[in-house]
Amino acid sequence: MSLTLIIANKAYSSWSFRPWILMRHFGIAFDEVVIPLAQDTTRAEILRVSPSGKCPSLHDAEIVVWDSLAIIEYLAELFPEKPLWPKARAARAQARSLAAEMHSGFTGLRGLLPMNMRRPVKKHPLTSEASADVARLEQAFEQARDAFGQGGNFLFGDFSAADAMFAPVVNRLHVYDVPVTPRTRAYMDAVMALSAWQEWRSQAEAESWKIEKYEVA
Repeated sequence: MSLTLIIANKAYSSWSFRPWILMRHFGIAFDEVVIPLAQDTTRAEILRVSPSGKCPSLHDAEIVVWDSLAIIEYLAELFPEKPLWPKARAARAQARSLAAEMHSGFTGLRGLLPMNMRRPVKKHPLTSEASADVARLEQAFEQARDAFGQGGNFLFGDFSAADAMFAPVVNRLHVYDVPVTPRTRAYMDAVMALSAWQEWRSQAEAESWKIEKYEVA
């Protein structure tokens, strides 16, 4: 088996970060191809490897899977022995629901505060919509931790696909110095302490590409 994950810039690409951190954390071997955003050739290069024209995409021989959540589900099928999702059915159902909510929601927060792994920590004012998103995030984290997370530091105890889906939001909450509860902060610190997180951040800091629209003051 030979997997190739095509991603965009590590500094900015939240969608690429999700399957990447999951695969690294669980020791799933893959080759990596980075297509930088905002270049003259970007659109054409991505279209050659992803029918949606967006990153990430996963190639498994002749099979192409695009969209981060679809990639995660494909990996869960490919590696059933690895606990990418929580084992208990009730926990797994909630984890998938939260992953889907993250996939389609929190647009106020995501639009206002783009992911930027290189940004120095500095407070940025929130809109009412972004504040509502933060409140919902913290509520979701609390519910998962209270119901299923007592055995570890992550939403469902051990790190899972649900945490991978929220990893870019952890970056946003951190670098924009968003006020959160101590319990949310502890969760963020646990995610950021992962070796896979540290590896991604180090490589993001080494990138030379800079895109102004993601460099929010």
